[in-house]
Amino acid sequence: MKRRKFIQNASLSTFGIAVGSSVFASEKKLSSIISEEIKSENSTASFPLVIATWNVNNSTAEAWRVLQEGKSALDAVEKGCMIEEANAEGQSVGIGGLPDRDGNVTLDACIMDSKGNYGAVVYLQNIMHPISVARKVMEDTPHVILAGKGAEQFAISEGFKPVDLLTDASKKAWEEWKKTSQYKPIINIENHDTIGMLAVDKNGDISGGCTTSGLAYKMAGRVGDSPIIGSGLFIDNEIGGATATGLGEEVLKTVGSFLIVELMRQGKTPQQACEEAIGRIIKKSPNFKDFQVGYIAVNKKGETGYYSIHDGFWVTKYQDGKNENIPSDFYDKK
Repeated sequence: MKRRKFIQNASLSTFGIAVGSSVFASEKKLSSIISEEIKSENSTASFPLVIATWNVNNSTAEAWRVLQEGKSALDAVEKGCMIEEANAEGQSVGIGGLPDRDGNVTLDACIMDSKGNYGAVVYLQNIMHPISVARKVMEDTPHVILAGKGAEQFAISEGFKPVDLLTDASKKAWEEWKKTSQYKPIINIENHDTIGMLAVDKNGDISGGCTTSGLAYKMAGRVGDSPIIGSGLFIDNEIGGATATGLGEEVLKTVGSFLIVELMRQGKTPQQACEEAIGRIIKKSPNFKDFQVGYIAVNKKGETGYYSIHDGFWVTKYQDGKNENIPSDFYDKK
């Protein structure tokens, strides 16, 4: 970047003393040099890659396997998210998710491809894989979001089998909660929350997915950021992608994922963009010590970033053949 700035400044100086065709020749040469430099920077990217919120090695491994077969980033994020949705022991995604205060497990999910297409389901019940239903909404309907019973009916019409999502463990936890009915989001609950995943395939195309059962013991009908375009997830294949985890209400207020992509468009790295997006939340929410939000991002160069309000947020990244759990840097250092 310093070299590029130097070249640009040198060009302006030349413009001040040069005349006629020499000016245009210099500008043409400058444009060519910058173009080649950008190509060189982008050519250093290591693809494919997968990055996801939290410690979900099995999910990123499945996404990586799909990418290694030469399939698309869209296929990868769907298959990767499905692994966690089928994990009954994880109580924040798919089957086994903690219910709302009425005892109903309701799921939200979205998916976005490299062409800007988007599909989502909100408040979906009795279907194990909302990420796949979201893809069906995107590809097989004229709509972007389906909700509640309509989403469930659509899923069944597409061949998805109804299942009881409330496991014994989650039912027991809900019954214990009812003794006090105290509603308070827990930071880093079980070190596991919404699963957001971004993938870049061998062609450099980006897709993303986000899936969750939402806040435990929420009010019936509550929907967070996860299925909302620009908040829980956003992809612009010219720039990069971002996804969120944590208290959805705070992400919605700042349209966090869209913000991160736009900051990258302005020249910030994924890390810088994630940090600024968290900073926006901190600035607007004086009670930030009571909740957690974390972001991950990737750009077209294959650079990644991740940042959260509090300690305890982890990401999983599969790149260069390594499937690693990485602790995120965070704002609140006490």
